[in-house]
Amino acid sequence: MNTPTNQSMPRPALKQREDLSVYWDNHLQSAFDEAAPYIYPAMVEASLAHVLMLTRQGILPRTRGELLLKGLLALWARTESGEQSYVFDGSVEDPYYFLEQQLATECGIPTSELDVQLARSRNDLDAGVFRMVLRRQLLEQAALVVQAAADAATQAAANADSLIIGFTHRRPAQPTTIGHVLAGLAEAFLSQGREMLSVYEELNVSPLGSAAFTGTDLPIDSSMVGELTGFDASFTSSYEAVAGAEHFMRLAAVQARITATGARFSRVLLEWMTFKWVETPTAYTQGSSIMPQKKNPVVLEHMVSMAGVTAADMAATYANIGSAWYEDSNNATTDVQKHLWRAGERVVRFMRMMDGLLLDLRVLQLPDPAEIVASGATTTAVAEALAALGIPWRGAHDIVGRLVRANAPADWTADGVAKAFADAGLDATEDIVTTTLNAGQQPALILARTQTGSPGAEAVRRNATQSQERAEALGVELQRRLGLIDAAREQLLETARDAAERSRW
Repeated sequence: MNTPTNQSMPRPALKQREDLSVYWDNHLQSAFDEAAPYIYPAMVEASLAHVLMLTRQGILPRTRGELLLKGLLALWARTESGEQSYVFDGSVEDPYYFLEQQLATECGIPTSELDVQLARSRNDLDAGVFRMVLRRQLLEQAALVVQAAADAATQAAANADSLIIGFTHRRPAQPTTIGHVLAGLAEAFLSQGREMLSVYEELNVSPLGSAAFTGTDLPIDSSMVGELTGFDASFTSSYEAVAGAEHFMRLAAVQARITATGARFSRVLLEWMTFKWVETPTAYTQGSSIMPQKKNPVVLEHMVSMAGVTAADMAATYANIGSAWYEDSNNATTDVQKHLWRAGERVVRFMRMMDGLLLDLRVLQLPDPAEIVASGATTTAVAEALAALGIPWRGAHDIVGRLVRANAPADWTADGVAKAFADAGLDATEDIVTTTLNAGQQPALILARTQTGSPGAEAVRRNATQSQERAEALGVELQRRLGLIDAAREQLLETARDAAERSRW
């Protein structure tokens, strides 16, 4: 019998690249690959403003300022043209040193002669470029949310008399309309749009100039840098400027709100398609690999799943921030970025699909009045009609409940109604019996309701008009904000060119 020799198991490798340390190979490389394409352009933009400020303040000689500006403008041109590559070759640890490396090469000087980080820390640059990236993403997300609100309102008005069965706890409850549901959805999206604008106001505050967290002894002008980079204001606390995370948490929360609300409506829409109240648009479906008749609206399932992942990104953001010290740390700043960027891109895709579904919403076959009555959805109307005749509400509620548990409203009889009242110890006049038999037979009566916010057709149309007006106003404001940061960027580039190429400071 052969005895196996004692051989030790081979050790799994701790890294893939021999030229890197274990830490660099397993974290810094992937962190660089993930972050650099996002933050590098904003880093160049912030650096242009910083060098302009240093030179104008007399902290840098003009000749040196012009050299750095020329180099930074060349780097910007490469990012704009798409020629800039982001390769982690192991010579620098992160995008910040990568920027210095690229700038020194462009200027034809060693990195030891650079002044781009004078009176600036990686901390405030980090915080600044994160805000610059997130603010633009936020405006783009908000524009889609507001547009979906307007389109939901338009469909609400068009379907203000599209009568359906409304559900609570997934059981038939009361008659309502497709328009009534969509008018509510429009309001929810508008709420999120307003919240995003509020988050933007907190987000668009410049931390640039706060340095590591205490500022600097040099006579810098933080407000100048903030204005050049399109911020509405500059920090009031240099500590909170680099350590603050409130804007991250608020952004993560509103991103999760958007997809959660959309997921809830997706589930309702899936039921409407199943009931064949609305069409299942082919462009949003997949077929079955085995069942030829299937047209599966899997987009709605995917959207529910997307909402779950966005909620997970929010939870990860809060968990990272909550595990940090109340000071600048990677837990509370750098490590949350990927969750916010990822969630932001998902919100864009989610809302594009949501808006597409709203635009393609087509009524197919609504339930007829008899079907609505048979579902029991009109029995509240019977109890309210009896209450209007002076019967105490709880008594009316109990009697109608007893009747509907025995038979569908269409099958009630005068004798059965009289007996139900007698069993409850009440006399049923002819008027009461007639009201009981008739009050629940016309579900379309809800279309005549006049209360604000009700499923009354005119009330829904008024609501929809108000939502469309609010969406228009919000959309204009969002575009104004986007225009301001675009204009600030163009002005910054022009100012930098004037200084670098024409010595106009």
